[in-house]
Amino acid sequence: MRYLEVEGFPRVGRIGLGTWQFGSREWGYGDAYASVTAHALVGRALELGVTLFDTAEIYGRGRSERILGEALGADAAGVVVATKFLPVLPLTPVVRSRAYRSMARLGLDRIPLYQAHFANPLFPMDVTMRALGELQDEKVVGEIGVSNYDLARWRRAEHALGRRVLSNQVEFSLAAPGPLCDLVPWAERNRRIVIAYSPLAQGLLGSRYDEYNPPQGFRAHKTLFLRENLRRAGPLLELLREIAVAHDATPAQIALAWTLHQGPVVAIPGASTIEQLEHNVAAAEIALGADEYRALTAQAEVFEPLRGVDAVRARVRNRALPGDRDSKADADVAGSR
Repeated sequence: MRYLEVEGFPRVGRIGLGTWQFGSREWGYGDAYASVTAHALVGRALELGVTLFDTAEIYGRGRSERILGEALGADAAGVVVATKFLPVLPLTPVVRSRAYRSMARLGLDRIPLYQAHFANPLFPMDVTMRALGELQDEKVVGEIGVSNYDLARWRRAEHALGRRVLSNQVEFSLAAPGPLCDLVPWAERNRRIVIAYSPLAQGLLGSRYDEYNPPQGFRAHKTLFLRENLRRAGPLLELLREIAVAHDATPAQIALAWTLHQGPVVAIPGASTIEQLEHNVAAAEIALGADEYRALTAQAEVFEPLRGVDAVRARVRNRALPGDRDSKADADVAGSR
């Protein structure tokens, strides 16, 4: 495992474990996943050197935090547990209450990294940061982070807090390369961290699907997996396959290696199986050549999936095509984030 070190913060592995799927019924997992598989995944992650475990109060309505806390047990003291709160009403008493509830579910007496899940434009930045700053002063939380903030908001958050906001958790992958333009360079200059969620674009970058083999079940309802978007992703997926062969790796591993190639980035893919977890962690050891990285970046920059109204229209057209049908949810969707 390769590690990222920032002064005043425990070193973190470049691959963490996202736990959105822990306890979340919508992913199609049964009770056995929560009681058996999730615990096995956390145990194996610890063995592999994973030191960042990300969750949120909204994941499974608190079940993810509870399952993660139980699975970590005494090992929680030696890792960075990151959780997020919903800043619907980011007043100090409310945020404090949410923090203590998360701590109780996680079995912690302090949250190493506490993140605002998104920016609430209805409240001044000072309000949210004042609440977080007080929690940090009281040693209830270690470091403060944000999620889904653009660079301007991230900088305003730091100004309002009067100290560093260590991390920003954002969607970042070959299918969503935007953070390369501003967030990653700024984090590198200022010794901050970008935490990449959905680094495998919900499985798109595993190169398992294409326009002739679209997914069924859960993924079939995702805009990114529209046939037109799969067609547009074709050149990127083909390049991933080519580079994967050269490295004796999988396309998903190459996609993760690209995410980690530049700047202070930690990726937090989920995992539905031990094998998938092991493959994800192994990706941290893959060193892409400069030409490979540039080629992948160029393809990422020209990939423009349909969104919004255009995506809705495409979905309507797809429904008129023969062969489309609903099926049960894919069991591995969350593990391919």
